[in-house]
Amino acid sequence: MSRNYHFFAFLSRMKHITRWGLMRNTKTENIQEHSLQVSMLAHALAVIKNTYFNGDVNPDRVMVLAVYHDANETLTGDLPTPIKYFNPSIQSAYRAMEDISKDKLLSMLPDELISTYQSILFFDEASEEGKIVKAADRLSAYIKCLEEEKAGNSEFKKAAEATLKRIMEMQLPEVEYFMEHFIPGFKLTLDELN
Repeated sequence: MSRNYHFFAFLSRMKHITRWGLMRNTKTENIQEHSLQVSMLAHALAVIKNTYFNGDVNPDRVMVLAVYHDANETLTGDLPTPIKYFNPSIQSAYRAMEDISKDKLLSMLPDELISTYQSILFFDEASEEGKIVKAADRLSAYIKCLEEEKAGNSEFKKAAEATLKRIMEMQLPEVEYFMEHFIPGFKLTLDELN
């Protein structure tokens, strides 16, 4: 009798996990949509790093890490940032919960595939690749704030300011390049983009 595995069935549920749960949204965003945007941004940041700043990062690897960066939230849900980082105890407990949920996801794979996905789910966030994924995650959050503000939702004003501050504190030249050359387009209307 063959065994069934549920890894990808769980990942398909990413579309049901909404982000920004404490905020009034003009348009809801789920972690599947968010992960696609983070993946595109991470890939771009890696290419920018390699092209303009003598980087040696594999854009495809960075993109794959970004695809799966919130996969554990299919089990944990999305914990709002103000709660996640409220104090060191909560942050530590949340990290442990993330690790447990990643292990649970890995248990839903055939043994032969576990090592490949383990290196994706448990990537080193302090590595060059990890920093790019984190930067792309923050850029995605900032873009969401800009879109909400553009739609007249002042609820995201403080979030935009705090997120921008955290982005700039990273001091990554590829991020600064992206901020200067690509972020202004997100503030334009469709007619202005054409």
